[in-house]
Amino acid sequence: MHFETEAIRTQTERTQFQEHSTPLYLTSSYVFEDAEDMRASFAEEKERNIYSRFTNPNTSEFVEKITRMEGAEAGFAFATGMSAVFSSLAALLNSGNHIISSRAVFGSTHSLFTKFFPKWNISHSYFKVNEVEKLESLIRPETKIIFAESPTNPGVDILDLELLGQIAKKHDLILIIDNCFATPYLQNPIKFGAHLVIHSATKLIDGQGRVLGGVTVGNADLVRDIYLFSRNTGPALSPFNAWVLSKSLETLPVRLDRHCKNALKLAEFLEKQANAEKVKYPFLKSHPQYQIAKKQMKAGGNIISFEIKGGLEAGRKFINAIKLCSRSANLGDTRSIVTHPASTTHSKLSEEERLEAGISVGLVRISVGLEHPNDVIADLKQALNSIE
Repeated sequence: MHFETEAIRTQTERTQFQEHSTPLYLTSSYVFEDAEDMRASFAEEKERNIYSRFTNPNTSEFVEKITRMEGAEAGFAFATGMSAVFSSLAALLNSGNHIISSRAVFGSTHSLFTKFFPKWNISHSYFKVNEVEKLESLIRPETKIIFAESPTNPGVDILDLELLGQIAKKHDLILIIDNCFATPYLQNPIKFGAHLVIHSATKLIDGQGRVLGGVTVGNADLVRDIYLFSRNTGPALSPFNAWVLSKSLETLPVRLDRHCKNALKLAEFLEKQANAEKVKYPFLKSHPQYQIAKKQMKAGGNIISFEIKGGLEAGRKFINAIKLCSRSANLGDTRSIVTHPASTTHSKLSEEERLEAGISVGLVRISVGLEHPNDVIADLKQALNSIE
């Protein structure tokens, strides 16, 4: 079936009440027919729900939808996007292993690599988004995983997923792609060689800023390891949030079409503004990786980054002058959101680390929502004019 149909028609089996919409299964545990049923269930000789930390009908429906959308074999859902990132990596890595990652990653992912994994003797090496050709020189005998975001947060850079897939295959490495900005509707990394795909479902998958969630899908054997790790460590997605997210997927294509249309219009507007520099949006022809974006993405997504002319002080004036858009650190909402990464999402990084990741003090990230684009443009225009 087509993507839109899969999003709507993939659902758990109906109960005896023959409900049209999947009900909420707010239960922590499940009952068994007899002692043998209980024994066989815990021995995993049959597929059935045992405890909602392991599986739940709502969670299973959500995972099944993402799995189909991404062309994956299996998946597991998490309480947040970062629990998906951490649990997926922790489940697959052993003491002494090495990760290679793009330097342009979310601030909390960077903290995992630099502050927490070293405690378990897990090391990392970074490559710059514009120097992917140097990735192979970073590979060591103990390297196990290549990790990357595309588009990146917050700089909206694009990595060549096909090239990363080829390198991973050549060296027998696991390629993990954080696909949060693109969603399964706009990009499917598994088609380009990724073994696992991670989403922060909190963002565009929910789409309305209501609930937290994360999901990892991909190779069944790898997901099995992630499931066993997560079953014991407990970062599972709640049934209620899974229910919300599964319903949200039914409107994902419609929402993304509008998000992308609005974002392209705003990006084209910003390119013409004197106080906005280095405007980056994947489907702008001026984007350094425009051709790669066109190859692997259906549309450009809803995130724009640009630099305010005048640096930090001008950036503060711009943020303070915003009237319609929200000042928030979230993204992927129906509401347009303006964020200053250097003082929010990436504030824990040193100045040197931020610059290495391409985050200047004047960088602004806009998550374009579903308002009429002319209203958002008017707000950005008056805010930009205020700094003159």
